[in-house]
Amino acid sequence: MASSSHGVRNLFNFFWLCGKLKHLKRTGWVNHKVSEPETVSGHMYRMAMMSFLFGSKSNPSVDRDRCIRMALVHDLAESIVGDLTPSSGVSKEEKHSREKAAMEQIQTYLPQEVGKEMYDLWLEYETGQTAEARVVKDLDKFDMIFQAFEYEKAESREGELQQFFDSTKGTFVSPEVKEWVSELYSMRQDALGPSDYPHPSN
Repeated sequence: MASSSHGVRNLFNFFWLCGKLKHLKRTGWVNHKVSEPETVSGHMYRMAMMSFLFGSKSNPSVDRDRCIRMALVHDLAESIVGDLTPSSGVSKEEKHSREKAAMEQIQTYLPQEVGKEMYDLWLEYETGQTAEARVVKDLDKFDMIFQAFEYEKAESREGELQQFFDSTKGTFVSPEVKEWVSELYSMRQDALGPSDYPHPSN
């Protein structure tokens, strides 16, 4: 019984970490002083929902369920290390090292098979070499610029979040996501008016 209780309490540690992501505001929006910054879990949830659109007959090479799972864990380490961005003054190498240690800690709270799966999905995302990882990385960036456009509209800050669009220009690889990006830019340009913000290549 004691062993079972210990295992359940380890799961509770994992649940508490997940709960922290419901309240952890994304650093980029905080730094740009949006009035109601989204949380990390909100970002991951919408990415997971976007992932449902992949792996259909039109794109059989992508494992949709793997994309969904990857979207749900790709920022899980932030429950321990926080949302580290370039403005945090942390190098990419140091960010990866901290997040790797966090994922290794998270593994200890979970049944071995599940913990390994989550760690492997996180590492696959970080490495970015599989079709699924490339899709999820595109969704990560697309959700960011979609959110930026939402804030520009909701807060009457047309064009003020341009740096988020600039940071992703030319980086998308998925044909589906590139189509979404093109349409989003068209909508944003319509909202901004002519033509200080040219429509970029994806």
